[in-house]
Amino acid sequence: MKLLPRLSFGVGDRFAREAEAQLAAFEMLAARGVVVAPVWNKSNREHSFIGSEPASVRAAAARAVAARQWPHPWFVDADHIRLETVDRFLKSSDFFTIDVADSIGKAAPLADVKAFVARHPELAKPLAVPGITKVIRLSEDAVARIAGTYLLACREAGAIWRHIEQARGGDIVIEVSMDETDEPQTPPELLVILALLAEEKIPLQTIAPKFTGRFNKGVDYVGDLVRFEQEFSDDIAVCAFAAAHYGLPPSLKLSVHSGSDKFSLYPVIRRTLARTGAGVHLKTAGTTWLEEMIGLAEAGGDGLALAKEIYASALDHIDEFCAPYAAVIDIDRSQLPSAAEVAVWSGPRFAAAVRHVPVNQAFNPHMRQLLHVSFKVAAKHGARYIDLLRVNREIVAQQVTDNIFDRHLVPLFVDV
Repeated sequence: MKLLPRLSFGVGDRFAREAEAQLAAFEMLAARGVVVAPVWNKSNREHSFIGSEPASVRAAAARAVAARQWPHPWFVDADHIRLETVDRFLKSSDFFTIDVADSIGKAAPLADVKAFVARHPELAKPLAVPGITKVIRLSEDAVARIAGTYLLACREAGAIWRHIEQARGGDIVIEVSMDETDEPQTPPELLVILALLAEEKIPLQTIAPKFTGRFNKGVDYVGDLVRFEQEFSDDIAVCAFAAAHYGLPPSLKLSVHSGSDKFSLYPVIRRTLARTGAGVHLKTAGTTWLEEMIGLAEAGGDGLALAKEIYASALDHIDEFCAPYAAVIDIDRSQLPSAAEVAVWSGPRFAAAVRHVPVNQAFNPHMRQLLHVSFKVAAKHGARYIDLLRVNREIVAQQVTDNIFDRHLVPLFVDV
């Protein structure tokens, strides 16, 4: 099993052009005494939208690691893979995020549920989990209900893991994702889920539950911070308990998906990690491409012109672009400026609307979310977009590095 370090951070790079700029942020953090493992991630859906191949992610990451002589661990994540999509990632990935959300809630055979409950009588007794103030109390009926909801999803995760192991061996990192579903999992439910995954003998190093509140793409968390802090802390305790009692890897930790730009959560996560000594994997939502747009706008000239064209096209195709991400965006269309209005903006004005600085009155979270899900427009421009990134490499790279370091890595990990 390849060991995922205590602290890791997933970075998306839609067009495989910013790996060095991303890695520079991790270098700056390491210089301050905190080493965080970068994990480059890109999903099958994103590859299909852009027309890229998984090998391009590893190639870009490897070039950056070699160029900057990064001496610490790094990984390439096959993000949100399923059995029908995993094969194209097998050669180029060493981190696999197994997504089983579609199987959650599918009716499991009653006999199998009853057998699981019988194998785990401890789950139906009061459980004092170190780190959780209240004793966990689940009845046999409650354990059966939870198992019935998640058993087939966990079996699917096991089937995908065994397929990967057969092709690649075990020298990889496995994550199971259950975040793209309607209801959050409570800490007691997470405990039952981990027992189910342990029965599949998955060497699980990180699990991505669905937390309470909204984790919209590229903007801040919406929800009860006090409730999240309790839930996050309790989930950490459940992971440690499950690792000790069910034979899961001691390195098991939580993964926070769509964690980019959740600025109000970062102090909560940081102080919880500092208090518990736990680790975390935080996966960003591909917002690096927004930093490319900001850089092109700041550069002015042809870069700004293209940024305005991309926004105008995003407005024209808003239904098409938003549909695949409907559960993780919240756009008030009345707050979107018209293409004609944006056409007369200066570069700094465009950049300020998209750059995630909430205290800036020019910031527009609705415009930012729309552009975030409209990256296929840039892909359609092909060589023109890539050439402008190359020509304006310095200013674009600075936006990428500053965003990851100043707005993400420092608030999350310094002093943990």
